[in-house]
Amino acid sequence: MGDLISTHLDEGKREVITARTGELMGDFGRLYEQQYAVALFNQMRYDVEGGGGPQPQLLHRKVPLKNKSIFSGTLFQYLEENKKWRNRFLFIPDSYNINYYDNKQAHDRGLHPKGTINCAGYRVLTSMEEYLELLNTSLPGVKAKVGSSPFLKCATQFPLILWHPYARHYYFCMVTEKEQQKWNAVFQDCVRHTNNGLPEECKVQTPAFTDAVRLYRQAHGHYGTWDMMCGTPPQILANLVMETLLPEMRDLITPKLKGKMHERQRNWMLISDAVYGLVQSQAQAQYEAVVQSCEAGRPPLETTIRTDMDQIITSKEHVTSKIRALVLPKAEKLLKVSIQPYISSILEALMEPTSRGFFEVRDLFFRELVDMSKNLLNDGNKEKLGEHMEKISMLAFHPVKMQSCYEKMETLSLEGLQQRFDVSSPSVFVQRAQILMREQMDDAVYTFEQLLHQSLEGQEGEDLCKTIQRCQDRVIKKFDYDSSTVRKKFFREALLQIFIPYMLKQLSPSCSAELPRFQELIFEDFSRFILVENIFEEVVLHTVMKDIMMAVKEAAVQRRHNLYRDSIVLTNSDPNLLLLGENPPIDWAEEYGGGQEEVDGESAGDHEAQKRRRMKQVVSMIQLEGTPSVLPNESCLDVPAVENIPEEETEVRSNASLSQKSEKQVPNGTKEDVNRNAVEEKPPTNRSTLKEEESTTEKSLQDTASKSAIDCAIQEIKNAVQEEEHELRIQKAAESSSSKEETAAEEVDSAPNCQEGARLNQADTNRDTPSSTGQKPLDSPIREVEVMSASEQQENHITVSTQDSHMEKTIASSQHDDSGFQLPTNEAEGEEHHTAKEECSDSETDEDAGKGESAHMDRQ
Repeated sequence: MGDLISTHLDEGKREVITARTGELMGDFGRLYEQQYAVALFNQMRYDVEGGGGPQPQLLHRKVPLKNKSIFSGTLFQYLEENKKWRNRFLFIPDSYNINYYDNKQAHDRGLHPKGTINCAGYRVLTSMEEYLELLNTSLPGVKAKVGSSPFLKCATQFPLILWHPYARHYYFCMVTEKEQQKWNAVFQDCVRHTNNGLPEECKVQTPAFTDAVRLYRQAHGHYGTWDMMCGTPPQILANLVMETLLPEMRDLITPKLKGKMHERQRNWMLISDAVYGLVQSQAQAQYEAVVQSCEAGRPPLETTIRTDMDQIITSKEHVTSKIRALVLPKAEKLLKVSIQPYISSILEALMEPTSRGFFEVRDLFFRELVDMSKNLLNDGNKEKLGEHMEKISMLAFHPVKMQSCYEKMETLSLEGLQQRFDVSSPSVFVQRAQILMREQMDDAVYTFEQLLHQSLEGQEGEDLCKTIQRCQDRVIKKFDYDSSTVRKKFFREALLQIFIPYMLKQLSPSCSAELPRFQELIFEDFSRFILVENIFEEVVLHTVMKDIMMAVKEAAVQRRHNLYRDSIVLTNSDPNLLLLGENPPIDWAEEYGGGQEEVDGESAGDHEAQKRRRMKQVVSMIQLEGTPSVLPNESCLDVPAVENIPEEETEVRSNASLSQKSEKQVPNGTKEDVNRNAVEEKPPTNRSTLKEEESTTEKSLQDTASKSAIDCAIQEIKNAVQEEEHELRIQKAAESSSSKEETAAEEVDSAPNCQEGARLNQADTNRDTPSSTGQKPLDSPIREVEVMSASEQQENHITVSTQDSHMEKTIASSQHDDSGFQLPTNEAEGEEHHTAKEECSDSETDEDAGKGESAHMDRQ
């Protein structure tokens, strides 16, 4: 690759690159110095006079991603050096630059990454077909043949490709479709964030830069929106240089490229990346020099503005009135014919997907809080709350969860505007709306954090859920107000971006020639702060702004898409809430426990290693131990959802281990009994899990012991009844050969024997019974029926020898519980009951016969 670059980028071509970059930066530098003074005056005037508009109701987080990383994981990457696919570990910090390493261990040790990808200006592609279609446009004279194979073959059927019109392309492959969707959301978020590279906090440098770029492009005939207005200022300037430099370099280098069609495309891509790198480095150095020069001259400009602000404003208004008299008639005619008929339709096309996206943001925020409340309902302690809030605090920067909101905006269609109003593509408006969605979500989450943290003192259990509900309702109401305000501002800015370039393009040929004469009306001391080109654009803007404001106001009055009128939006309605915004950020994990964990094996002096280990990741990832860097199914997995509470799995495993222990400890019990007891019990709560597991073991042991005692008692009763039956048979044989007195004496002796057996059985049963009758009833109704039926069986067998007349009724009642349901007794117990019933009935018959014979002897 080095030979290719050095061959085609010789000294002559490098000089051409340096010359073109220097020419552009010279023109841009002059425009930037002019616009810097104007932006400084506008900012100081705004600070003095103040601005109108409703005040935001939600709080704004100053540093949202402190000590946070976005995502990390392992996937396949295609290497240009050896033309092979290799495993790479990707780590995305809070800067949204993609760092890739050989493996995860290299990142953990703090080694420098193999490379870093700045995603500004890139597009994320999910198929080779889409990539090859864009690749064919890079060399207009070279087209791919039908059916020709590309220069690379994907390792899997789930690729992700980062494509850039000037820079190097990157190729990745995932194992599953789910993994591809997750990485696609992460890459899209990286592109979205890095494209928004101009800091809004710089109230002077950022307006000066954007106005200078716009005026430069207008001077070269480009009035419409620009897709490559993305990234940092040096990247934007490099894109501006490449617009004109790339066609020139293509004409010089393309005829010298050799090889097959795809090989030539690949070589041209590498050459273009080298040219882009040279241009960007030169543009960055020259831009920093221009900015440094302007910043050095800022103090005297501020002194002049403070001293002569009133005179500057008066002079500007005078010149504005003169230019308005020239431009207004032409602008109103153009507005009436070419602008007004399209305002309502374009506004509706913008409102539909944008409002659906903001509604999805609201629903996502609501669902997350509802899920948290459900999880805290059973275990409402502050430790669990801290865990949930730690995840919710980064909800706005979770690309996978926010993807459903961003997708609503992807449906924006502005067909027909490309030709009429010189709108290249709707991507500029799509990405701007998506950034506003993320900011709105983060404001809502941050406001909820502050309100909840203020209300948490002494709140537990049900009160905690009520507190969450009150804070949630309060934040949702404020979100609706701010959502309306943000969307209306976005609609006005989008319509201006569509109509203003078109009007300037139509009015400039007839008005630009007359503008220089108005420069003579400006005092020389104020000429740096008043420019006729800027006043001309302001006059055109105010001409169309009136109609745009009326269209947006009409939509708000009709409450379309839940828009509010400005008079309804509250101003300074909650001054106490603004004071909460000055509080330091809340570390939920550290404040409510769980944040004091230390990593084993780290020394106290290795501060950087500890910082990397403690860095929390917005999108969670689980990698199984003992598996390769790329898993067979997925290389990065989701954490369990909110509904799947991790404690449930540990409870199931603990219950299974306890059941195994109870099987070993209870010799007379059966595995089915222990398992049935474990299943029938209700799952314990998180707070009393250990106590209920211990009580479950004790209850299962006691139930098994009581059942074994009952079985022993039944067996003893059965043996006693068999002995009585044997004695009765001997008595019957003796009756036929002995006298009637001896028969009566044997009958008298048989009764004490039965009573002694009953007393013995009763004593044995009473000795074993306290383990079952003395324990508390369990939660399961089936187990209560089993214990009660066992005790009733004991009583029924004991009364066999004492209450002969009620034997059949008692045994029948022992087989049914109070509700009339048949008890689940086994066949052996049924046979024992049946045998006892027959033996007792036989003894009853023998006694009746003996009584009848004694009565007959008395009569004789």
